[in-house]
Amino acid sequence: MLGSHTTLAQRLAPRQGLLARPLVRDGALALAGTLLLTLCARISFPIPTTPVPVTMQTFAVLLLSALYGPRLGAATMLLYLAEGLAGLPVFAGGRSAWSPSSVPALPVIIGPTAGYLLSWPVVALLVGALAERGWDRTIRSALPAMLLGSLVILICGFAWLAAATWLISGRLNVAGLLGAAVLPFLPGDALKLVLAALALPGGWALLRDRG
Repeated sequence: MLGSHTTLAQRLAPRQGLLARPLVRDGALALAGTLLLTLCARISFPIPTTPVPVTMQTFAVLLLSALYGPRLGAATMLLYLAEGLAGLPVFAGGRSAWSPSSVPALPVIIGPTAGYLLSWPVVALLVGALAERGWDRTIRSALPAMLLGSLVILICGFAWLAAATWLISGRLNVAGLLGAAVLPFLPGDALKLVLAALALPGGWALLRDRG
């Protein structure tokens, strides 16, 4: 099982019929993935103590990474970022990459919260590679895979916010930044990674039952 290189998406959308061509199938899946990310971005709740809203996007990132595998997962995340760079309102709050961030002089794509967005292709490579090795087949292995992905998002988000804060103000309050960039999101991230970890083994179980 751990040597398998088949992702759940490959099983659910085999190359046949309209999806016989790899570019057609992968392109359709990538577009569907960016749509899910956009919809999850609309589920957004602001937190007074941090410029970063709580959204369902972490769930979508983890789910798509394991569902698609490293190559298609990373391509989907890059396509989503490209949509934002093209000016489409796909980010949280209906913003694009060029919308003002919490620092008005900086657009979202290089603003204090950009580290979270830019971490997603890396998360897709990591979680997708683990999924290709069978980590998405059981809850016991899916949970640590999703936890690793969540940690990458939080670390990149914290590191970017810390660097932006230091460049803007010349000061670095690590405790304050942890309270703004990490701690408020731990309960929600725990719930989202559990949901993602439950979804993939459930999908494989349904395939086994059908088979």
